Amino acid sequence: MFPPPDAPKLPSVSVSPSAEIVEGSSVALTCSSDANPAASYTWYKEDVINPLSYQNQHVFSSILPSDSGKYYCTADNDLGQKRSESRNIDVKYAPKLPSVSVSPSAEIVEGSSVTLTCSSDANPAPSYTWYKDNKILATGQKNVYHFISIKLENSGNYSCKSENQYGQKNSTSLSIDVQYPPKLPSVSVSPSAEIVEGSSVTLTCSSDANPAANYTWYKEDEDSPKASGHNFTISNIRPEHSGSYYCVAHNSRGRHNVTLQLTVREDFPQAAKLAVTGITLVVFLVIICLLVFFLLAKKKPSALFPVPGNRRDNNNKVSI
Repeated sequence: MFPPPDAPKLPSVSVSPSAEIVEGSSVALTCSSDANPAASYTWYKEDVINPLSYQNQHVFSSILPSDSGKYYCTADNDLGQKRSESRNIDVKYAPKLPSVSVSPSAEIVEGSSVTLTCSSDANPAPSYTWYKDNKILATGQKNVYHFISIKLENSGNYSCKSENQYGQKNSTSLSIDVQYPPKLPSVSVSPSAEIVEGSSVTLTCSSDANPAANYTWYKEDEDSPKASGHNFTISNIRPEHSGSYYCVAHNSRGRHNVTLQLTVREDFPQAAKLAVTGITLVVFLVIICLLVFFLLAKKKPSALFPVPGNRRDNNNKVSI
């Protein structure tokens, strides 16, 4: 006796393997329903209009993360059709290549708030490790690294690592270049000894800045700049060059200046030089004369100074 004709019963869906589904593995979805005559089957993925297949089994030979979603099947014969409940497929996978982004994406200025973000696609959600110049900065679940007020020493190359139980990936490095206005310039004078009229003098100015500073030299009480660049050289310097000079170090982020005092010693006039030379010569001659005098006095003392007792007394006569 044959069983009576019957429409399909509610289909059941099974997944193999029944454990966690990992990217790259083979996965089979099976639909079964009691029906007479035997049912035919159609597989669907929710939010996808077109059917996936028309067999009771739908096989992924190497499942992808994009295959994650809800699946259902229908069983139908001449007497009716039934739809199964949806079955969720959650494909696990190791992190994809992370990328590091920075906000703001424009130039980074000292003292501003800056956020680095590490983006990585992974299932389950990964943990993150942050690096600066290949040295660990922080680890944990956060994919952001925040500077409340970024400093000069925060410049460097930043990268991150994304990791879960299925694997890990390291990002490429992102360079952070912190810009800042010039710091207090330092100035020097060469030669550093006393500055004499007629000599050549070079003033040098330097300052730490990013981008690199430009330099402009001024003399106080003068509006026009005297020179530009690290060095300012005054050839054949004169007394009127004495005074206060200041160097302005400036870039697109700001400026800073410092002042130095320059004093030029006036050289002796030619007449004064001759007078000094003449006086020196006279003193030298006097010394020579004195030396000669004392030498003669030492050799002939009796000629210069007679000795008492050697003098003849003409008044005394001897009687015989």
